[in-house]
Amino acid sequence: MNISRNEQRALHVLALGGRILHERGEGSRKITHVTCVTREGTILSDCDLKTFQALRRKRLIESRSGGPYRISRRGRISVRAQLDNQGG
Repeated sequence: MNISRNEQRALHVLALGGRILHERGEGSRKITHVTCVTREGTILSDCDLKTFQALRRKRLIESRSGGPYRISRRGRISVRAQLDNQGG
């Protein structure tokens, strides 16, 4: 499975205990804005709506009972080990 660099960064943050918070449009079920938050509380700027939708489409992230999105079992298997997630 091809996973882009931004998707790998987001998955790595989620694997370390992060989460993706989502907001829905007013009166709509459609997700309009996402924020990827690390375990420490900082925000990952590389995670945008396009990256979120790709991760969701590949079933690498999941939400339970309307909560924040977290890494799925399939995502844990797919994420590559990296020393830091600064890219390169």
